[in-house]
Amino acid sequence: MDIKAQIEEIVKKLQNDKTLAEDFKKDPIKAVEKLLGVDLPDDTIKKIVDGVKAALAGSQLSGALDKLKKIF
Repeated sequence: MDIKAQIEEIVKKLQNDKTLAEDFKKDPIKAVEKLLGVDLPDDTIKKIVDGVKAALAGSQLSGALDKLKKIF
């Protein structure tokens, strides 16, 4: 399993679906398992959840920086 590819796929889905994003905020592990459609070992799920959180935080930061650039 390519964890990086899974993280990228999940991030795209969460960015495009507000309901899925809310589910992820409430219970990230359950949301990731639902999105993947498989039951993975806890350590693998935690790595994916951490990667998704980092990617989402990075994209939010990038969006904020883009907005700041428009101001100046």
